[in-house]
Amino acid sequence: MEISVIDVPENNRYEARSDGSTAGFAAYTLTDELIVFTHTEVDPAFEGKGVGGALVRGALDDVRKHGKRSVLPVCPFVKSWIGRHPEYADLVYDAPATTAKD
Repeated sequence: MEISVIDVPENNRYEARSDGSTAGFAAYTLTDELIVFTHTEVDPAFEGKGVGGALVRGALDDVRKHGKRSVLPVCPFVKSWIGRHPEYADLVYDAPATTAKD
């Protein structure tokens, strides 16, 4: 199943789409410095097919690409996904700085 993730700013959300259908979304609120992910939802017809993970990864990749805002993951799904994927931790607002180990 092919999943594409697009930003739909007029609806304040990223959408995961498959074959023209909206499979899920991640709602957000914007400030000058932050993108606050508030809620993630996957259509029941697409549950268990990796849509949620693809959605969060696609949204965070887009945030990284634009480089303007830090992420505040209020949504428990987004927060736990980032916890399992530490390569995205640097996007999180107020994340501790990593130090190089000798």
